[in-house]
Order: sequence, then structure tokens, then C-alpha cells
Amino acid sequence: MTQPQLTRASIGPAQLAKIVARIASQPQHWLAAVRYDASSRWYTRLATEEAYEVWLLSWLPGQETGFHDHGPSAGAFSVMLGRLTERAVTGGRPDPAPSSVRPGGARTFGPSYIHNVGNDAAEPAVSIHAYSPPLTSMRRFALAPDGQLRAAAEDRSW
Repeated sequence: MTQPQLTRASIGPAQLAKIVARIASQPQHWLAAVRYDASSRWYTRLATEEAYEVWLLSWLPGQETGFHDHGPSAGAFSVMLGRLTERAVTGGRPDPAPSSVRPGGARTFGPSYIHNVGNDAAEPAVSIHAYSPPLTSMRRFALAPDGQLRAAAEDRSW
């Protein structure tokens, strides 16, 4: 699969990680906005610029994204409170061992990266995510009986 080209107004994962770290270092601007929703992950957009957008998410125990990508957008996320688990996809299959992301820990990724992020801990979690260019599409994936992921749907619910 060919990687989508970043637009002129796009920035890469390393710069997105710096943006997330800058915002994370100022909890007075986002901590009071955190909400928890027992029915699904809660999220709100913190910033929108031409080249990127930033989201604040909260996760109760057991909540997860399911396997998805971010279309042509690169991304970065960092955990502020709690712990999240990321399961990336390599060669069309989920990696067998998930990665744990703890407070201050960050993940970065390029366009079309597929992963599942969730809270499998006993405590709530909070994370900050940045995408460039701003999200325009997100594909969902289902695990087929042969262990491969198959595109299931496109989500534009944000």
C-alpha cells in the first residue's frame, strides 16, 4: 500500500509529539475539561489549526477504540493520567504483545497506521492526541478468522 502524501499544511509525527507535550505541560488549560462517560470514550477538541488538531480523551476501564487508522493523517498521543494499552498492526495482523503507555509516555505514527488503543487497567485514564492534517476520515477494521484485519467501515462521527 502506498502512503498518502502529506499536504503542504501537514506536519510530521515528531512535531505532533512536541505539540502534545506542550499542551500536556499546561494542565490548567485542559484538566478541568475532563469528563467520563460510562457508555463510551469521552473526547473534546482542544485546538484546531490549519495544519493540525488536538483532542483530549478520557477512558474508563474497559473502554477501547477498536482497530482503526486515521486516514491520511499522522498522529501522536500521550497519556496524562492512568495507563493505556496500544496494539499496533504489522503486516496486516495485530502484534501479539500490546504496548503499555504510562503517564508521560507517548506514541507517534504516520498516515494509515492501524492500531487499537484501550484502557485495560482498573483506573480511569486521560490522554491528549494530535493529528495532522486534521482528521477527515477514519477506517475501522475487523479481525477475520484467519487473523488478518479487514476494513469494516469508515467513521466520520467526530
